[in-house]
Amino acid sequence: MILPRGFYARPTLEVARDLIGMVLVHAAPDGLTSGIIVETEAYIGESDPACHAAPGRTMRNEPLYGPPGVAYVYLNYGIHYLVNAVTEPEGSPAAVLIRALEPLAGEALMRQRQRRLRNPGRGQALPTSALCRGPGNLTRALGISLEQNRRDLTGSELRIEDRGLPPREVVWGTRVGINVGLEHPWRCCAAGSPAVSAFKTGTRGSRTRG
Repeated sequence: MILPRGFYARPTLEVARDLIGMVLVHAAPDGLTSGIIVETEAYIGESDPACHAAPGRTMRNEPLYGPPGVAYVYLNYGIHYLVNAVTEPEGSPAAVLIRALEPLAGEALMRQRQRRLRNPGRGQALPTSALCRGPGNLTRALGISLEQNRRDLTGSELRIEDRGLPPREVVWGTRVGINVGLEHPWRCCAAGSPAVSAFKTGTRGSRTRG
């Protein structure tokens, strides 16, 4: 079942937690790839210095202010594409960054994309757990780029599905890859997943529906 818009129209921390165990799917022209979401980060509002909405509304961050359940994809430091799910009611800028997946469908295509976009042989050498570890690896493996910016996650080739998988124990900790807003423990990971980035401290809990 594709997650409905109401799933995203909730407090961002609830969405970040409940996305753990859901499946991100991209049906691209060269094939379908998918993976179980095991790591997310929440970015909430103009008061969050790490959120793209901190400077106020701009052309680049416009999707954050739009309807929930839309993809916000941007190029990070001119190198990696990052994919986010917009949350909260329209007009309240917030999103969940999807940081890591456990590959499901299309692993061979993921490796082909990694080889093509990283360097020869690198994609083939990566263990399965590393193919979608980190937000840049994730978008590379799934073929996500700026073309998917503003795509409707509830009804497009880029979507998130509830496959009824068993709930995962989650761990909360500090967001990574930023130098502001580090006081917020807004990074949520599936405990024990080999696809999750290095994780040091945090609090544990079960993923439950809000």
